[in-house]
Amino acid sequence: MIQDKTFTSSFCACTTELPLRLHHPPREPSHEMDQETLGSIVLLVIVTLISVIQNAFFANKVEHESRHCNGKVLQRQGSSSFDRVYTANQNCGHAYPTFLAVLWCAGLLCSQAPAAFAGLMYLFVRQKYFVGYLGERTQSTPGYLFGKRIILFLFLMSVAGILNYYLVFFFGSDFEIHIKTITSAISPLLLIP
Repeated sequence: MIQDKTFTSSFCACTTELPLRLHHPPREPSHEMDQETLGSIVLLVIVTLISVIQNAFFANKVEHESRHCNGKVLQRQGSSSFDRVYTANQNCGHAYPTFLAVLWCAGLLCSQAPAAFAGLMYLFVRQKYFVGYLGERTQSTPGYLFGKRIILFLFLMSVAGILNYYLVFFFGSDFEIHIKTITSAISPLLLIP
């Protein structure tokens, strides 16, 4: 019975403290993002939105070609021009998740501006690939190869950002400034075919 009184008194002590904490109204979550946070992702967001518009353009081309060739929406069987548009759209769609992943990883872990620049270059190259694929398939090869190089660059930026994080975490050595300088200097080299 003595244990019950101890439990009851400790329980009562806890419950008497609880209402004191509840008298303060809970803070409402802020709906505004910090300007510093926005500044660190705004270029990546712009490139992502441009890529969404490009995807809509590609899908519109497939729909237009389908109606033009077959008179019905989204008929897969048809002329060779429809097959080329459809295949080009599928190929671009298959590479899209990889592009978004490495774009955001490189921008967040390494440096936003070079990653965004590489992302814009990738979108330009993807457009070239798409249009080239509508002609002869050999016209799309340079765009495809150039796009792979840009994806590799973004991947390497991501790896450099991860390595820098662990160098800081384990050894206290921060190479962020050096990595940003190198990626900023190398990113214009992506323009060289």
